[in-house]
Amino acid sequence: MRYAGEVGPFAAVRVNDSLTLDFGDDDGFESHHYAFLVDDAEFDAIFARVRAAGLPFASSPHGGFDNRISHYDRDGRRVYFADPNGHFLELMTRVDA
Repeated sequence: MRYAGEVGPFAAVRVNDSLTLDFGDDDGFESHHYAFLVDDAEFDAIFARVRAAGLPFASSPHGGFDNRISHYDRDGRRVYFADPNGHFLELMTRVDA
């Protein structure tokens, strides 16, 4: 990812050639759930940053932060955590559970 500069009222972060996340600074917003399908190396790198930041994480979207990750029967992992603005983020290495 790289910061692509301001675009109107937004700070644009280019994820890849087809995806840019635009972040805005507003006093009011709705909390959302964002899920990202990543490969194992990306999962490891992102999850390491989550742990280094001391963010609580969860193995399920229900039941609170248990500081565990989910493991699929046939390889694959999933983890949930909240960003500083209250959005619920999900990382997964497989789509089917």
